[in-house]
Amino acid sequence: MRDGTHKLSSEIIERLIYSIGRKILMRKRPHESMMLISIIIIPILFSCASIQFYNERGYKQRGIAYGKKGQYDEAIYDLTKALKINPRDAEAYYSRGLSYYHKGQCYQAISDYTKAQGQYYTAISDYTKALEIDPRYASAYYNRGLAYCLTYQYDRAISDFTKALEIDPRDAKAYCGRGVAFVDKRQHDQAISDFTKALEINPRDAVAYYNRGNVYDEKGQPDQAISDYNKALEINPRYMEAYNNRGVTYRKKGQYDQAISDLTKALEIDPGEGSSILIVDGYII
Repeated sequence: MRDGTHKLSSEIIERLIYSIGRKILMRKRPHESMMLISIIIIPILFSCASIQFYNERGYKQRGIAYGKKGQYDEAIYDLTKALKINPRDAEAYYSRGLSYYHKGQCYQAISDYTKAQGQYYTAISDYTKALEIDPRYASAYYNRGLAYCLTYQYDRAISDFTKALEIDPRDAKAYCGRGVAFVDKRQHDQAISDFTKALEINPRDAVAYYNRGNVYDEKGQPDQAISDYNKALEINPRYMEAYNNRGVTYRKKGQYDQAISDLTKALEIDPGEGSSILIVDGYII
């Protein structure tokens, strides 16, 4: 019904312009015809352009609002409509890319990752279009980097996170994202460096502590890992993944009572609680 209403309005305006214009041009005095065109036709055309502009803004703003509410199908529908009206709207491409990205983000469905690949590739396409329009769009580089991570394109992910950091050197999330990509390339020292930089910018970043703890654990440094898990849990006492991994690290050290306590706590916490998260090979981005 929405599409039919807009189409009908457009057709009525076109017929009105044609009818008025034809009658004006049939007049015998040309100067009167041109004066009437300037008085009647041109204002109608400006009105049409204005309607189109506000339709594009309306679709875009409503699409962004749907996205923030988690109604991603509705968001994609509205943002696609906005882009049909204005194919060079970087914000609309970015927002639609974000909705595609979030449709594949569900923590509970992470094992069904293969089915979500198409959404990530669609997101990459939208972020790329946004960057063609605005090459300084730091958030588009960051989110395309996340999508590259989730499609195992780690070199491209590192490149995008680096570009985001060149534009905004204080972006703690970009350091975290690049750190995760470094981990998957087995470049643990670079990963620790990036997680540490993220924590220098935001000392309350529980995810950065958690991720750095994972790297220390992989490097065979359990005490440093436990220290980072402790800090993550001080910031977020219901951090299920941090309890789980600290418990596993305690088990490796032979501290079975602590391991049982942490693993029991992890099981008590609903993993679906709070905001959804993205996990790449055990690391959160």
